[in-house]
Amino acid sequence: MTPSPKPLPLAGFALAALMPLPLLLLGAGLGGVWLWAAFLYMAVLTVILDQLVPLTSGAAEGAEFPAADILLVTVGVGALGVLPLATWAIAGPGPLGAWERVLLFLASGFWLGQVAHPAAHELIHRPRRELFRLGAAVYVALLFGQHASAHRLVHHRHVASDEDPNSARAGEGFYRFAPRAWAGSFVQGLRAESELRRRGSRLGLHPYFLYVAGSLAALVLGLAIAGLPGLLVWLGLALHAQSQILLSDYVQHYGLTRARLPDGRLEPVGLRHSWNTAHWFTSAMMLNAPRHSDHHAHPLRPFPALRLPSEDEAPRLPWPLPVACALALAPRRWRRLIRPHLARWQAARPAQDTGA
Repeated sequence: MTPSPKPLPLAGFALAALMPLPLLLLGAGLGGVWLWAAFLYMAVLTVILDQLVPLTSGAAEGAEFPAADILLVTVGVGALGVLPLATWAIAGPGPLGAWERVLLFLASGFWLGQVAHPAAHELIHRPRRELFRLGAAVYVALLFGQHASAHRLVHHRHVASDEDPNSARAGEGFYRFAPRAWAGSFVQGLRAESELRRRGSRLGLHPYFLYVAGSLAALVLGLAIAGLPGLLVWLGLALHAQSQILLSDYVQHYGLTRARLPDGRLEPVGLRHSWNTAHWFTSAMMLNAPRHSDHHAHPLRPFPALRLPSEDEAPRLPWPLPVACALALAPRRWRRLIRPHLARWQAARPAQDTGA
């Protein structure tokens, strides 16, 4: 009998998520080996480590969670510092050579998309107002502020259905999905926030005003840091991170659908409506974001407590999440590789899910 995996201590999450941060900071000023270390950590080492150590379980709910919020705040503040620093080092008259600037761009974008995004995602699910605002600020800095509204008000409600712009349909390639998801989440998030204000459920300034104004302010800051090149680099880093956010949405819900009940409503969201991955290090670095089924089933459950469902309960990808996202960049190869896994899961669904 296989022993039950042990929970990963919070220090493990902190080490995996924060290790690239000092490497990026040193690399921005000194270049050389620090930049290579940051890039190789994000692009190579994480995948290697995933193969060396068994998966981990979730922590007991409530354990170490105040410290977990401190980690989220550290990552969020770090992201708000990395963006202007990387913009200055890449676009400004600093000491970095051309290839060093490319390495810094890639490594910073990977960290923003694979670590800062999961932290901001956790923060916008927190009930404390100041934590939510920090998470929203990270998305605004990434020119993706609408995610703070659309993710909670649209995606969680309509996931795994045609009504959710961020759920990819079977056979849909990423390059068709991405513009549909970006525009659809913007429009549906705006509509949802406006409806809350129409009903009187929310008061005060419309958040979309803050999202748009904040994004414009971020671009102006890029312009102030290094002129037009600074604005373009900030925009490029934001698009780099946004592409990874959209890739994770694409991969984690690809082809999975919720059934319609006899009264026309969608069945409740369950574990079977998201793809998970069981790879320990990328899960630690991404703050358990790959345990996506449990997050959708329990949106308020903090990341250290997220469970990894068994393969009988929820679909599971055979690759680490960053690898699956890289595969999705080649749509034909992705469809060929994911097809048997999707078909196997669909064939194993209960009769009421398949319509049989």
